[in-house]
Amino acid sequence: MHALNAAIEHIRPGELSITIPFNPAYGQQHGYVHGGVIASLLDSACGYAALTLMPADREVLTVEFKVNFVSPAQGSRFVATGRVIRSGRTFSVCTGEAVAINGDRRTTIAIMQATMFAMHVSQM
Repeated sequence: MHALNAAIEHIRPGELSITIPFNPAYGQQHGYVHGGVIASLLDSACGYAALTLMPADREVLTVEFKVNFVSPAQGSRFVATGRVIRSGRTFSVCTGEAVAINGDRRTTIAIMQATMFAMHVSQM
């Protein structure tokens, strides 16, 4: 996330938002932010949201995700919000939404469903 100049926008148990500014270096051939950047942002938001509900001796790893891109990623800023749908001892299921921000306008650009695996820190 450091490479994307990402910052946590808000955090609460089971929910976390990460934001990045537009950067032409993140672009693809049409000038939109590349889908891989948006997927990374969503994956991190979902993973950290799951981590907020884990005991201190646990970390999470993504084991599966699916992304639907629903609108081109164009804006001055992008926010991905991850929410835990179900938190379990071994697996957590999360959903994520990425929005592009242009002034006061917010446009949903992608949605994600993800599964996170909880592992003991000692396994790392």
